[in-house]
Amino acid sequence: MDGVLADVYEQLFDMDEKDFGKRKTWDDVAGKKENDTFPHIRKYLYKKDFFRSMKVISGSQPVVEKLNKAYDLYIVSAATEFPLSLSEKQAWLNEHFPFITWQQMVFCGSKQIIRADIMIDDHFKNLDFFKGQTSILFTQPHNAHADNGPHRRVHNWQEIADILL
Repeated sequence: MDGVLADVYEQLFDMDEKDFGKRKTWDDVAGKKENDTFPHIRKYLYKKDFFRSMKVISGSQPVVEKLNKAYDLYIVSAATEFPLSLSEKQAWLNEHFPFITWQQMVFCGSKQIIRADIMIDDHFKNLDFFKGQTSILFTQPHNAHADNGPHRRVHNWQEIADILL
C-alpha cells in the first residue's frame, strides 16, 4: 500500500522539510535507504495521522478500480509494526478507494504469507519471497537504482494498466 497507492515519500518530504527547513527531492534520496535519508523517520512513523494523511499516488485510483473489476483484488499492507497504522490505513483506503471492501484488505506483519498470482510492491523484501506468476516492482527512490532482478519494473500506474488490463 505505502509506496504503491499511498505516497509515503511525499509525506516524508513534507515532514522532513518541517524539521530541517529544506525540502529534499527525488534525486536527493534516489538509491538511498529511507532510514539513511530521513533522520527522524522512526518518529514520523509513530506519529498520529502519518498513515491517514498520505496523498494518493497519481493515477492509482482509476486503474485500481478497473483491476478490481477484472481480478480478485486484495490490498495487502504490513500494518502491524506501527500501532497507529492499521486503523489509519483502513480509514485511508475507505476514503480513497471506496470500492475496496473490508474483505479485500489484508493487514499483516510479513507479506511472505501472501499467496497470489500477481504482486505489486516497492520493496524487494516482499517481492523476493513472492511465489506467484508476476511480480511488479513499483519504482520509488529507495529502489530507483537497484537491479530489477526477476521483477518487472514500472514507474507509474499507467504502466501497470498496460500490463494487466
